[in-house]
Amino acid sequence: MITFVLDLKAGVPFYRQIIDQIKFGIASGNLKAGEQLPTVRAVAVELKINLNTVTKAYKELEIQHILETQQGTGTFIGRVNIPLPLKEKKQKLQSICNEFLTIASSYSFTKEDLITELQKHN
Repeated sequence: MITFVLDLKAGVPFYRQIIDQIKFGIASGNLKAGEQLPTVRAVAVELKINLNTVTKAYKELEIQHILETQQGTGTFIGRVNIPLPLKEKKQKLQSICNEFLTIASSYSFTKEDLITELQKHN
């Protein structure tokens, strides 16, 4: 199941961040067709955001036929194929690296410290 993470500093509306995370999850293969998503209420409570924000994200994805809601059962990933363009993949990596480097530099880690640690994770 997906765990949503919102970036308060991104300048991107929360509903858009939820949409992007679902689409990226499908494109990367982490979310599969037929997989159930958490309820709107559960996501809103977990993220401490307005219920309408999550509803808006889910509804937009339903309109795009990415999600399917079955009354009384839940919301599921539809049978869609979302290709992940190389440009988008590179942008995502850059974003992750920028956030990682900002956090690491706040703890005074050097580039060599980071490289050494990353090489341990091969």
